[in-house]
Amino acid sequence: MSRHESSRQRSLFNLAESQVFYELPLNERTRNFLRLEHLFATVEQAMEQNGDLDGRNAIVGLIDVTDLLARSDIKSELIKELERQHGLLVPLRSSPQVDAARLGHLLERLGELITTLKSPACQPGQCLRSDELVTAIRQRVSIPGGACSFDLPALHHWLSRGAEFRARELAQWAADLRPIKDGVRLALSLLRESAHPRHVTAASGFFNQTIDATLPCHLVRVGLPLTADCFPEISGGKHRFTVRFMRQMSTTSRPSQVEDDIDFDLQCCVF
Repeated sequence: MSRHESSRQRSLFNLAESQVFYELPLNERTRNFLRLEHLFATVEQAMEQNGDLDGRNAIVGLIDVTDLLARSDIKSELIKELERQHGLLVPLRSSPQVDAARLGHLLERLGELITTLKSPACQPGQCLRSDELVTAIRQRVSIPGGACSFDLPALHHWLSRGAEFRARELAQWAADLRPIKDGVRLALSLLRESAHPRHVTAASGFFNQTIDATLPCHLVRVGLPLTADCFPEISGGKHRFTVRFMRQMSTTSRPSQVEDDIDFDLQCCVF
């Protein structure tokens, strides 16, 4: 069994993450996916709280998503990534060590998302781009304080129409982006679960590793206990990466590299 196949097999088992993880994407595709994940999480939180300002924040988050989609051909990149992952999972059907039911569900879900994204009717963000209120807000949000009630009376009116109305409108706009959100979530989930954490030590707060050219790493993850008093600064490219552990005694002081050895969990996600 190849090392790559073994890594794919482990991705079908549940991983319990009891730490806080810091991540570094090593290619542009993964970088964009992580940015979208962050933006979607921001929108979800604002929609759940659903106060007046939360409604505004949700719209701004949705605008940020559509702007990111417009700058990069993320839909095509997402299709390619899901197809790549589907192709890696199919050969595992013959392995007795794999949870056949979960594998079947993953393959089915991947196929559904690929079909949806390839449909000509799937134009994520079009609903927001054609909305006059959203367009007016987009033109003002880059200005500090530019979305005040006297600048955007239409937004002030929209926010005043009640939580139920706002929730319905936001859900309609968010549904337009759902295929991207679901695809990114699944792609990142499979990527993160493609490698078990490996316990390593950073001597004097420094660690570096060369990346195997035959197994290109897409994402580096560093796990620390929630009680840790330091944080990692991760940098790298396709050939190697480094981790420096920093400690910041106060937000008014600059972080400095720790001098003691730091134990941490490391994941090099190659799926």
